[in-house]
Amino acid sequence: MSKSKSKKNHEQVQLRKKILLTLVVLFALFVMFGVVSATKAVAQEQAPPQEMSPAKAEVSKFGLIAAAVAFGFGAMGAGLAIGNVGAAAMGAVAEKPEIAGQALIFIALAEGLVIFGFITALMILGKV
Repeated sequence: MSKSKSKKNHEQVQLRKKILLTLVVLFALFVMFGVVSATKAVAQEQAPPQEMSPAKAEVSKFGLIAAAVAFGFGAMGAGLAIGNVGAAAMGAVAEKPEIAGQALIFIALAEGLVIFGFITALMILGKV
């Protein structure tokens, strides 16, 4: 009995060591990535600011509003769709658990509305 307990304790200690080593390596990678990213950001030359004419400022203002509206309505539409589809999907899964995969597909389709709004906003911002 004591051999199985000591073996189990040894396995737990080994598992803890592996998890700790994984976390240390992951932290080290994050630190290295952060240092490299910060170095690149600091090393970039700053472009001189450009003056903007009042006419261009007026056009830019409407472009920014259009991008915000495109993304905002996309997000609100997706929220409404996910709320309705998610509620129906969870009710269906409660009755028939084997259709959970199909329910997730319908929720993902509703989530696509946010992506369409985001892409539209990016296209508008690229023109501004």
